[in-house]
Amino acid sequence: MGVKLEVFRMALYLSFPVTMFWISNQAEYFEEYVVKRKREICPPEQDEQRKKLEEFQERMRQKREERLLAQAESIKQP
Repeated sequence: MGVKLEVFRMALYLSFPVTMFWISNQAEYFEEYVVKRKREICPPEQDEQRKKLEEFQERMRQKREERLLAQAESIKQP
């Protein structure tokens, strides 16, 4: 009975990780769990959000240009 038991145990030890790997890599599982979770965390952009982001970027660009201009003027004046 020793050899048969060892063969059964070895088959069980090998089949469990292979089965779990196969189950976790199914496309349906990936679509259902991972993609839906990602959409919950990072919803698709909306036009209003995009406009706010562009306005913020424009304000930051203007502030940076004003700061650089002020630094350039202070360097020119002795």
